[in-house]
Amino acid sequence: MPTQNGRKKEKLYDDLQTVLDRTPKCDTVIVLGDANAKLWKEDVYNEVRGKHTLHELSNRNGEMLLVCALGNNLKVMSTQFQQKKIHKGTWLAPDQRTLNQTDHVMISNEKKELIEDIRTMRGLNIDSDHCLLKITLNQKLPKVYIKKNRDWTGIWNKSNLKNPIKCLEYRRALYTKLSKQTQQ
Repeated sequence: MPTQNGRKKEKLYDDLQTVLDRTPKCDTVIVLGDANAKLWKEDVYNEVRGKHTLHELSNRNGEMLLVCALGNNLKVMSTQFQQKKIHKGTWLAPDQRTLNQTDHVMISNEKKELIEDIRTMRGLNIDSDHCLLKITLNQKLPKVYIKKNRDWTGIWNKSNLKNPIKCLEYRRALYTKLSKQTQQ
């Protein structure tokens, strides 16, 4: 018979499955958080997990996470990148010697190239016994396509995002456009 904590975990994964089932297949899914999941290098999970993990054995939470990843075509990216041990560990046990990798990031398998790196940011005081994870994404801005004459107008000018005047102009134009649409 499952414990109360076990039922909460099962409910969490059931709720996550409901959200994943309702998510359009064309969307990029990123799931991240403290799963208390230790992942080992079992061969059966090679397609969803990387080989750079801290642990020799998976725990029950790790198995639940890997089954979720397998069933939803997700890749556990937090074990894909070779890092020093100190940059993999996300939780330091109270004995101050045992480092665990229990926080994980999963992404849609077909979009795994978007994540370039994941590492632990140690030393930042966030009033938690967990460390922050830094995820480096490489998301390209889409090219603008004009249907009228089927001509590419080029890529977005990213330097405008750093210009406060251009940002203010954009916000005003967006606000005006949204205001007109809500009035209709």
